[in-house]
Amino acid sequence: ADNLSEALKKLKITSTDSTADSLEGCLDCLLQALAQNNMETSEKIQKSGVLQVFASLLTPQSSCTAKVANIIAEVARNEFMRNPCVDAGLIPPLVQLLNCKDQEILLQTGRALGNICYDSHEGRNAVDHAGGAHIVVDHLRSLCNKTDPASEKLMTVFCGMLMNYSNENDTLQSQLINMGVIPTLVKLLGIHCQNAALTEMCLVAFGNLAELESSKEQFAYTNIAEELVKLFKKQIEHDKKEMIFEVLAPLAENDVIKLQLVEAGLVECLLEIVQKTVDSDKEDDIAELKTASDLMVLLLLGDESMQKLFEGGKGSVFQRVLSWIPSNSHQLQLAGALAIANFARNDGNCIHMVDNGIVQKLMDLLDRHVEDGNVTVQHAALSALRNLAIPVVNKAKMLSAGVAEAVLKFLRSEMPPVQFKLLGTLRMLIDAQAEAAEQLGKNVKLVERLVEWCEAKDHAGVMGESNRLLSALIRHSKSKDVIRTIVQSGGIKHLVTMATSEHVIMQNEALVALALIAALELVTAEKDLENAQLVQILHRLLSDDRSAPEIKYNSMVLICALIGSEPLQKEVQSMAFLEVISKLRSHENKTVAQQASLTEQRLAVES
Repeated sequence: ADNLSEALKKLKITSTDSTADSLEGCLDCLLQALAQNNMETSEKIQKSGVLQVFASLLTPQSSCTAKVANIIAEVARNEFMRNPCVDAGLIPPLVQLLNCKDQEILLQTGRALGNICYDSHEGRNAVDHAGGAHIVVDHLRSLCNKTDPASEKLMTVFCGMLMNYSNENDTLQSQLINMGVIPTLVKLLGIHCQNAALTEMCLVAFGNLAELESSKEQFAYTNIAEELVKLFKKQIEHDKKEMIFEVLAPLAENDVIKLQLVEAGLVECLLEIVQKTVDSDKEDDIAELKTASDLMVLLLLGDESMQKLFEGGKGSVFQRVLSWIPSNSHQLQLAGALAIANFARNDGNCIHMVDNGIVQKLMDLLDRHVEDGNVTVQHAALSALRNLAIPVVNKAKMLSAGVAEAVLKFLRSEMPPVQFKLLGTLRMLIDAQAEAAEQLGKNVKLVERLVEWCEAKDHAGVMGESNRLLSALIRHSKSKDVIRTIVQSGGIKHLVTMATSEHVIMQNEALVALALIAALELVTAEKDLENAQLVQILHRLLSDDRSAPEIKYNSMVLICALIGSEPLQKEVQSMAFLEVISKLRSHENKTVAQQASLTEQRLAVES
C-alpha cells in the first residue's frame, strides 16, 4: 500500500518532465496493485487525481502508452470508475490512439474503450462524439483476413468494444449498421470459425444487432445463414448451441433469411435435435427441444420456406412434423399443431392434408386435452382445424368427420384464446353449410354460451367472434327454429348492436341476419327488436354519409321487412324515414339508388 501511495504521488509530480524509466516503475506498481485488489486500488487512483494525468500520457510517441491504456482498462472494469474516466478527458486521446500501428497499444486501447462503454451512457456518448466506432470498424475490415493469433486477439477485443458500445442502444446499433459492420462480421465469422473466443464475440454482436429491422435487410445480403448453420453443426455444448439459437431466432423473422436457412440445411439440424432430446428429462435437453421446435414453426411462417418444406405433402420434413402430433411431449404436440396451422395457409395444402387424414390426428390430440388440458395445445390444434376448414371442399368432409362435435367439447373453457379459436373454427365450418348451421343453431347450450360471450367486454376478439357466429348460424341455416332459439336465448339485442360495429363486414353480417329474422320470424322477435331500438339505429345508418353503400342497401331491405310489424311500422313512420330515403334515390351507387326508390314506394303505400 505504501508503494502504491508513493507511486501515485510520484506520477502526479513527475508526469510532465520525468524520464520514461521512473514512469514505467510507477505504472508497473499500479498494475501490480490492481491485479491484487482491483476495486480498492481503483478507488485510490480516483482519489489521487491521477486520472487527469493519464490523459497527457496517452501519446503514440511515449513508450508507456500501452501500460497507461492497460491501467485504464483495468480500473474501468468497476462501474464507479467509468464516469470519472470520461470526466478526466480520457476518451479523445484513447480514440486518437486507435490510429496508431502498434498492436499492443491498439489492444489495450480497445479494452479501455470497451470497458468504459460497458453499461455507461456517458462512456458511449463520449466515444460516439470522438468518432471511435468508425475507426474500429475500419480496423476490423482491414484485419479480417489475417489469421495470426495476435490479429485474432485484437479482432476479439474490437468486436467486444463495439458490442459494449451499442448494446441495447438502437441509435448506436443503427449507426454501426450504416457503417457496414454486418458484412464485415459475417466474413469474420466465416474465416475465423476455428477461433472460439472470436466466434463467440461475433455471435454476441449479431444477437445485439439482429433485433433491428434494418439489420435483417443487410443480413439477407450476406451468407449469414450458411455460416450459422455450418457453425451450428459443429457444436456439442448446450451453451454454444444456445448462443447460435439466440441469433437465429430474430433473423428467422425475415422471410428472405427463412428461405436461406432452409436451403442451408437448418431444418435437418433442428429435426435431429428433436429426435435426440425428445425422451430426455435433462433440463438442457428440454430447453433445446423447445427452442428447436419453436424455430421450426417460425421457419414455416414464410410462404416460400413453408411451401418448400411441404413439397406437395410428400416432404420428409412435413411427415416428421406430423409424427410430433401423437407424441407424449406437450412441447412437440404444440409445435406439431402450430406447424400444421402454418402449412394450412393455402387451399391446395389444406385440401391435401384433409384428404390424407390430418383431421383425425388433430381431433385425437384435442381429445387428450379436454379435461384439464394444456391451453396452448388446445389453441394450436383449434387454429389448425380453423385454417383447414377454409376451402369450401373441406367443410363437408370435416363436418362428417365429427369436427364440430370435437370442438364443442371446449365450450366450457374459460380461456379467451381457446374460446376465440373455437368460435372461428365453427364459423368457418358452417359457411354455406345449411344443415350444419341449423344443427348448431338449435343447440341451446351453444347459443346460450354465445350470448354470454357477446358480453365479454374484456375480450374484444371473443365478443366479435361470438356475434359473427350468431349471425352466421342464421344466415347459413335460414331456419325458423334457429331464429327462435336465438330469440329465446336473448341474442337479438347483440345482433342489433353488431349492426353499429366499426367493421363494415360485421355490420353487414348483422343486417343480413336481422333481415332474415324479420322475413321469417318477425312476430317472435318483434319485442326484442323494439327494445334494442333497431329502427333508430337504421335511421342513423341511413342518415350517415360515412355508411358504406352495402350498409345503406341492407338497412333499406331491413326497413321494408320491419314494416310488417305494427309497432315497428309505427316507429318507422314517426321517424321521417321518407326524407332520408328520398335523398338516397340520387346516390352514386346504382343498387342503392334503386333500393331507395323501392323502399320509398313501400313506405308510401304503408303510410
